Amino acid sequence: MAALFLELFSEEIPARMQPRAAEDLARLTAEALSGLSPTNIQTWYGPRRIALAADVNAQVAAVSSTERGPRANAPEQALQGFLRKHRATREQVRQEGDYWVLEKQADAIAATDLIAGAVPGVLRRFPWSKSMRWGGTSHFTWVRPLRRIVCLLDGQVVPFDLRDGTDDGHGLTSGNLTEGHRFHAPGAFEVSSAADWTTKLREHRVLVDAADRKRVIAEGIARIAAEKSITIVDDPGLLDEVAGLVEWPVPMAGRIAGEHMDLPPEIRQVSMRVNQRYFAARSGNGEAAPWFIFAANIDADDGGVAIVAGNERVLRARFSDARHFWDLDRKARLESRVPSLDHVTYHAKLGTQGQRVGRLRRLAELIAPQVDAGEALADRAAELAKADLVTGMVGEFPELQGVMGRYYALHDHEDSYVADAIRDHYAPRGPSDPVPTAPVSIAVALADKLDQLACFFAIDERPTGAGDPYALRRAALGVIRIIRENGLRLKLLLLLDLAVTAARHAAGEHAATLTDERAMRALNDNPGATVLRGADAIARVTRPVPGTDLHIDLLAFEILEFLAERLRVQLRGEGARHDVLAAVFAAGADDDITRLLRRTEAVSAFLGQDDGANLLAAYRRAANILRIEERKDGPHTDAPDSSLLAEPAEEALHRSVIAGLAIGILVHDEKYAEAMAEMAKLRGPLDAFFETVTVNAPEPKMRRNRLRLLNQVRTTMDRVADFSRIEG
Repeated sequence: MAALFLELFSEEIPARMQPRAAEDLARLTAEALSGLSPTNIQTWYGPRRIALAADVNAQVAAVSSTERGPRANAPEQALQGFLRKHRATREQVRQEGDYWVLEKQADAIAATDLIAGAVPGVLRRFPWSKSMRWGGTSHFTWVRPLRRIVCLLDGQVVPFDLRDGTDDGHGLTSGNLTEGHRFHAPGAFEVSSAADWTTKLREHRVLVDAADRKRVIAEGIARIAAEKSITIVDDPGLLDEVAGLVEWPVPMAGRIAGEHMDLPPEIRQVSMRVNQRYFAARSGNGEAAPWFIFAANIDADDGGVAIVAGNERVLRARFSDARHFWDLDRKARLESRVPSLDHVTYHAKLGTQGQRVGRLRRLAELIAPQVDAGEALADRAAELAKADLVTGMVGEFPELQGVMGRYYALHDHEDSYVADAIRDHYAPRGPSDPVPTAPVSIAVALADKLDQLACFFAIDERPTGAGDPYALRRAALGVIRIIRENGLRLKLLLLLDLAVTAARHAAGEHAATLTDERAMRALNDNPGATVLRGADAIARVTRPVPGTDLHIDLLAFEILEFLAERLRVQLRGEGARHDVLAAVFAAGADDDITRLLRRTEAVSAFLGQDDGANLLAAYRRAANILRIEERKDGPHTDAPDSSLLAEPAEEALHRSVIAGLAIGILVHDEKYAEAMAEMAKLRGPLDAFFETVTVNAPEPKMRRNRLRLLNQVRTTMDRVADFSRIEG
């Protein structure tokens, strides 16, 4: 095979775009050169280049094939159309049986020719998220001005250019010249292969491998931290970004001026990260240390003294700006900013942040007594939760929303629980972040996430396989984690119904409506449901809550199912029986997540025992028989006639089923261990029934009676979980 090497050298590529660009280069090149069967594809990316190496065949082999055409007795026009389609002549076809047959011959294509023809097209359609044109009149675009193209096959240049008709493609042509470090080794030099390129660029002060740059940076800042007896705030995302900003990383440390150490540490850290890409540090006691660590892109002759001084000077200016916002924001009380939220749009279809605050206050008040939080404190925290969005500091650093609200609330002498709730109501922001644990914080955090889910479901902006632009999966996972990790007992359906009602009101004319077809489907899928018609369309469907007189908006049930699906995904990630959760939820759509999980754990434990595994097998056998027979003359839902129980085994099973009626009561009372023990008693009689009794007896009455008995078994077990959903 031949060795292909391709480098695209440009002005500085944004760090966040580099990994995806390397992936796209590998994918597009593999597709364009598929005829050469590329293997061992390797990519590199950095501030000024993306590159690829691969092994390819030396040529695309010649191929002979035949293509059957129209019938021999078909009109002449049919044959002529076939010839035009394949760009063939009459002399190239022959009659074979009743058909015309075309002999096709594809000549061999040299790898050099295929590459030269394919790569320009790859570059012209490269999918940068943002790209630009520069200089001249060419319409060719790249993320930043493209300066050089290296394209080699076994060390020899594959010649091509980027001309496209009258477009000169900026005069870019392929060659074997690249460039090293902008300051340490300016100027072009030749390369002959991927290995030669890697070696020579290192000599010219460029580390081409992002992993090498990350390692150098990580080891350097760790060494500095050890020398200064500090620890570096862990920030993998920042490490990735910095590795994409420097070609020859040289870690250094600068000192933070004492007059800025009284700023809240979050302000300093965010300002350093967002504006300067600096790493923050902590002292041995965990408090902020007066140091910052950064990676320079040059190995200075003076050991970095001037570079450090320049960065310290820039940071002083950044912190002075932050102090301006810090001092200015504290001149106005947080509560005085709440009216300004009426002029901040939450979403074009959902009104303002001020309207949202009203919804949060109502929800937080309702949640508060269920989580042992004071209603007045929860209401106050919800009222102030979004107020820092209109402060100067959060306007400058949106990452500090909530954090600054807490500081400003404490400055205003608000209750500490209120201040903490303002900060914590966004939590958890990610899967590894801690959840709120204080009752007031829990109430407001749940209100925030339930309102978010209700609002975007109300305007039919649900997550899809293509994306989740409003982070609804994260919101759902946040609700689940808050409930799970705090062991809360919440009636989510009622809260969701209230949230959905408020969300529909906020959405107004933008609220999603149901077509007649969807409404009919909803009615068929939800026995007892009621259709509510608006002036122009079917507005919504309500569904009864079993065992109550309540009718809940169907949208609330759909959000509950969405939460259950997120919980199932979470359990799967934990290695737990997510299929059991789906089975338990299907048995009753329980809106108490803590209870749902306890019941799931009990069923999982039961299925892990011999009685459970064998009973599940017998359940499946019964369900299969019923499914087949119910197609003939079902359903067989009536109670069995005890006078038709002829065999001892069916009499014993009937007695066990009657005794098993207690299972539903035990489940209702949350006595799951006792319910599992009662269900285990069905195993022996059910096994004996299948061993000695012929279900499809020749007597029709006997057959129907036995099917009714099996249906009772299925119904009894389904009170615990829908065992048909259990996998394996």
